[in-house]
Amino acid sequence: MRLDVVTIFPEYLEPLNVSLVGKARARGQLNVHVHDLRDWTYDRHNTVDDTPYGGGPGMVMKTDPWGDALDSVLADGYDTGSHAPALIVPTPSGRPFTQELAVELSERPWLVFTPARYEGIDRRVIDEYATRMPVYEVSIGDYVLAGGEAAVLVVTEAVARLLPGVLGNAESHRDDSFAPGAMANLLEGPVYTKPPRWRGREIPETLLSGHHGKIARWRRDEALKRTAANRPDLIERCDPKSFDKKDREMLSILGWAPDPAGEPYGRFWRRVDDVEQ
Repeated sequence: MRLDVVTIFPEYLEPLNVSLVGKARARGQLNVHVHDLRDWTYDRHNTVDDTPYGGGPGMVMKTDPWGDALDSVLADGYDTGSHAPALIVPTPSGRPFTQELAVELSERPWLVFTPARYEGIDRRVIDEYATRMPVYEVSIGDYVLAGGEAAVLVVTEAVARLLPGVLGNAESHRDDSFAPGAMANLLEGPVYTKPPRWRGREIPETLLSGHHGKIARWRRDEALKRTAANRPDLIERCDPKSFDKKDREMLSILGWAPDPAGEPYGRFWRRVDDVEQ
């Protein structure tokens, strides 16, 4: 996979040289290029922003530096044999970045990131490149950062770890929180390692039993408990068909029941206490 990042703060992307992403780069699994947007400015102040039309606070990133930068990056990528680029635009107003989207992006051969600063990039830039390639406007959360570089790091790490050969154990990501499969839509439960006793705290007995069926059930129950406590919205949206009898029993213990009235709206479960109130 090829990754290009155009930014006014290339140094912010130094973490791409360490950990799993850095190792993937060293092995040639990721071909990463970080570009300084100011290389495509033509005044002595290297200006990349201007005041917004219509007034208002803040500054808007200009069309020409971004257009020239993206044209150059795309031409270079095609010259080196890359194909089918996708433009990734980090923005608080984008679609939520999820594990499902990470999987989708991991299947693309080339991602080009445009982390903005100030009030964002002149909209015409995004509209222009949307006529040439898929554009993903993504948000990593319901908050606002000073710029999009942190989002680039988040998306890159989430995508890179899904690439074949990047993780030492290919099975490692299959039971992740939000991963497709048996644990889909549930958060991952707690994990433990040696020693079996630490500061008076014991490993759950089930994990020491060697009984694979009981261990799998314990992990599933813990995932249900954690999800119900930390992300009840995920429980609400879980398709009842994804739960077996034991799952339903645990959900009942946790105070959840099927909600037929909510099914047309994609809400399949509700808290019993909420209804009684």
